[in-house]
Amino acid sequence: MICALLTTMLASQPIQSPAVREFRAAWVATVANIDFPSKPGLSNSEMRAELTAILDRCAADNLNAVIFQIRPQGDALYDSKYEPWSYYLTGKQGLAPEGGFDPLEFVVEEAHDRGLEVHCWFNPFRANHPSQRGELSSRSVARRTPSIVKQYGSYMWMDPGEQRVQDWSFNVFMDVVERYDIDGVHIDDYFYPYPSYAKGADFPDGPSWQAYVDSGGTMTRDDWRRDNVNKFVERVYKGIKERKPWVKFGISPFGIYRPGEPEGIKSTFDQYAMLYADCKLWLQNGWLDYFTPQLYWKMDGDQSYRILLDYWNAQNTMNRHMWPGNFSGKMSPDLGDWPAQEILDQITFTRDRGDEGNVFYSMNTFMRDYKSINELLTTGLYKRKAIVPASPWLDDTPPDPPTCTLDRKNGLLTLAGAGKDDRFYAIYADKGDGLQLVRETSVERTQIAGLGLSNATTVAVSIVDKSGNESTLQQLP
Repeated sequence: MICALLTTMLASQPIQSPAVREFRAAWVATVANIDFPSKPGLSNSEMRAELTAILDRCAADNLNAVIFQIRPQGDALYDSKYEPWSYYLTGKQGLAPEGGFDPLEFVVEEAHDRGLEVHCWFNPFRANHPSQRGELSSRSVARRTPSIVKQYGSYMWMDPGEQRVQDWSFNVFMDVVERYDIDGVHIDDYFYPYPSYAKGADFPDGPSWQAYVDSGGTMTRDDWRRDNVNKFVERVYKGIKERKPWVKFGISPFGIYRPGEPEGIKSTFDQYAMLYADCKLWLQNGWLDYFTPQLYWKMDGDQSYRILLDYWNAQNTMNRHMWPGNFSGKMSPDLGDWPAQEILDQITFTRDRGDEGNVFYSMNTFMRDYKSINELLTTGLYKRKAIVPASPWLDDTPPDPPTCTLDRKNGLLTLAGAGKDDRFYAIYADKGDGLQLVRETSVERTQIAGLGLSNATTVAVSIVDKSGNESTLQQLP
């Protein structure tokens, strides 16, 4: 009796988490069917199977987030209140998947069940991509309000200088934040279009520019364009926080701020002057929760990963998450044939600089297993699972510990104790090599088995809330 009581008392003592904290994400690109779906017009069952394979691969590689492109070109891979279903899904823009299938809804539920965060990736201003086939839907902004959309080379682009564009894209973003249980909103490097799309021609925003001048505006045209983007970024950040403060806002700009900045970096492209993206301002003003500069170059050279990451860290005066983007696809023989060690070295260097995370472009890296990267990661740098780092500027109060029970005879774990602001149960076990995280799963789960807990010397469970705060661990008898 005394021994049994002592065992119960010890098991009930809270213990601190041994979890690794690191953001490990992959971009899942849908524009031009890069990562999903493999081609337009798949059946619902085929799309579900492809998404399931992607999420299973992420979980198997010990990633903990997906950045899922849901608005590649003024369209939607979800049931939008504003925009048409994407051509890349069904092969006809505006044609919904059969039976009410919603890819984003599916990804949110299935990713959370696997302990993966879901960040929704939007293109804020692109209205049509040349890979689109067939007519645009009558719901496309290019057809509904053609005066605010400009033809630019083979692309169509919403004019950021038009207030109607600012409002339209803002409302599209907020609709997703309000209706879906997502973890993040994400935008990449596309603001004003790349000049190469139209052989260097200036963006045709004459009407919106003239309206600004006629209203008494005094900025130069370049500064006015940057101001249009700045206002949008700030508005999106604040809009997210007004609705769901825990939803993170991440931006992934072109990785070089300006040619020659920092010293020693050579570039013929100036995103500040060509895309009108003052991403240093956004970082220093704290208009984002994580910053993912696309550092798509090798460790050393004219565009050195080392120098660029150090530069961006020096700009991070608000101490937001610095999770650089890595071009893991360069391991493909068709894209550069980089050795896997280059990517592994970049992850290591990122850690050495104190930056807790990396984002990989793109998911094909892992689905096609370039240079056996899956095994290299899971037997090396990603051998242990990790929890996404907390964001203390959003919330720094840990949740209460769970109230779980374990049937050791059959390894069935009953999960309980989570609240409405919580995201995951984190399940730990010591199977002979110390207490380690073995699984995160959605707080919607009530039971889970098959984790090999029956013979573990120690089993413990915590709760991780939507801002990444973790409770103390409940140790189970």
